[in-house]
Amino acid sequence: MYRKLGRTNKHRRSMLANLTKSVIMNERIETTETRAKEVRKFVDKMITYGKDGSLVARRKALAFMHNDNEVVKKVFDDLAKRYATRNGGYTRILKLTERKGDDALMVILELVEGEGE
Repeated sequence: MYRKLGRTNKHRRSMLANLTKSVIMNERIETTETRAKEVRKFVDKMITYGKDGSLVARRKALAFMHNDNEVVKKVFDDLAKRYATRNGGYTRILKLTERKGDDALMVILELVEGEGE
């Protein structure tokens, strides 16, 4: 089952793709806990595609990332090598405090260090 996050299907898919891009490019974002738990699945899937390295995997990653070549290049060139010996669990969630306006639990979603951790 997946979380709807109070959005329509197109808006949710676009938001998750943009959050996934941000995690991959910045290697760390601050967001709400429910969004982080949902985005974690997609970040792990993109890194797994990068480790596969096939043309089909690259096209699937490009399709999800709205044809953002820079992000896909980083996944396939940098992150795939960093996590070559790791079998999943590429992200971690660190809890922060509640957001002042609506008391939503804020977290940091970041990529783990890889082999040298």
